[in-house]
Amino acid sequence: MSNPEESEFTSEEPETTPEEPELATPLTEGIEIETDPNLGLNKALDAYRKLIEKNMDNELEPLTEKEQAKLESRITEIQERQIIEKVEDHEVVEIPCEKSKITIGPPTLTRFEKARIMGARALQLSLGAPPFIEIPEDARISLDISMVELEKRVIPITIRRVLPNGDYQNIPIDYFE
Repeated sequence: MSNPEESEFTSEEPETTPEEPELATPLTEGIEIETDPNLGLNKALDAYRKLIEKNMDNELEPLTEKEQAKLESRITEIQERQIIEKVEDHEVVEIPCEKSKITIGPPTLTRFEKARIMGARALQLSLGAPPFIEIPEDARISLDISMVELEKRVIPITIRRVLPNGDYQNIPIDYFE
């Protein structure tokens, strides 16, 4: 026999499944957003205007008509500038290097070039490359040997200096002062 209390607990009630939450649709679907292509330019011009007005000698007095006209003419000049988004393709060219005519950079090795040359040469020497000079007695490490080789300009290396547009000049190490 069944117990009346058990029947209450075992009665079949319709099971409720938790409803799956509906995915929220982005709000931007129904709203058309107008984008101003000059939004960044307009913000920059507003900031420029505020900066000029703030930097005047007397902040309490407004700009005179002459100063206001000058400011407006500068702003219209900025607005009318042509914006170049992509520079036309430039063919990379090697600039010829003539003796004692280094056209890119200083006529001497920069400290970065010296460090790179000495480091690369010291690595070569430590891996067993033959030295180009007689090893000095005071040389304790391969870096000391590479420093002497660089001073005597006996390392057969060429420095490539590159301009921002890609043009470059290959300069042998013995061309430097």
